[in-house]
Amino acid sequence: MDLRQFLLCLSLCTAFALSKPTEKKDRVHHEPQLSDKVHNDAQNFDYDHDAFLGAEEAKTFDQLTPEESKERLGKIVSKIDGDKDGFVTVDELKGWIKFAQKRWIHEDVERQWKGHDLNEDGLVSWEEYKNATYGYALDDPDPDDGFNYKQMMVRDERRFKMADKDGDLIATKEEFTAFLHPEEYDYMKDIVVQETMEDIDKNADGFIDLEEYIGDMYSHDGNADEPEWVKTEREQFVEFRDKNRDGKMDKEETKDWILPSDYDHAEAEARHLVYESDQNKDGKLTKEEIVDKYDLFVGSQATDFGEALVRHDEF
Repeated sequence: MDLRQFLLCLSLCTAFALSKPTEKKDRVHHEPQLSDKVHNDAQNFDYDHDAFLGAEEAKTFDQLTPEESKERLGKIVSKIDGDKDGFVTVDELKGWIKFAQKRWIHEDVERQWKGHDLNEDGLVSWEEYKNATYGYALDDPDPDDGFNYKQMMVRDERRFKMADKDGDLIATKEEFTAFLHPEEYDYMKDIVVQETMEDIDKNADGFIDLEEYIGDMYSHDGNADEPEWVKTEREQFVEFRDKNRDGKMDKEETKDWILPSDYDHAEAEARHLVYESDQNKDGKLTKEEIVDKYDLFVGSQATDFGEALVRHDEF
């Protein structure tokens, strides 16, 4: 699917969504739960397996023998030990859990990387991205689908420059990931807020008022009566979103809304796994300590706790 086809599809999806006046648009970026299973180690370690491996990837170890399970877990531990000092710290384990939970992001980056690193030098420049993404679309001053490609390109360039930490307009894979998924990086949060405000702030006064806030998530579409959730959102805006009670949200208030400070589930789980496996209580884990407690991290036929990782090489 080329750019035009994608954007046309997007516009149709948007139109469809807007045709359903009771459907709520959610712009809030929450940290996802690590698992939908109950976290109760007295019953089983299913939650821990999902947390450590990611629910979508955690589907194979319950078919392995304990020996195979331990061997594969040992290979994973080698990946987690980033500084190769022979120990897995809470921070390293937290980083792995976040990676496992958001593997789809890395897979998305890999897919897009191949289509944008045109000279295959292991970097993506702004020129490469612009040419690969917009290309011929910029040569048509009056596109049939009605999209303003130049405006979109200006917005992309601004985000690309923010993601590009050293300012050379050439992105490493990490910078390219920040460009594609800015909500995942602290230093990109301002651009997430700015882009959100530009989308919602219809009168371009630099603020989001109550009607703009409601209008972004709900279309009256001729209906006089608002659903209950819309009335609740009006109350939320007045009571909680608009903290200084001036009738509108500024950048900081918008940031508090769309990027809330959520409980860090990954850090809590990393500390739990270390606490349960740290035999000598030095605050970090060796490969031996992890493998000895392998049923906490992964499953096997013997434990029937089931689940783990096969595709771990990209970490």
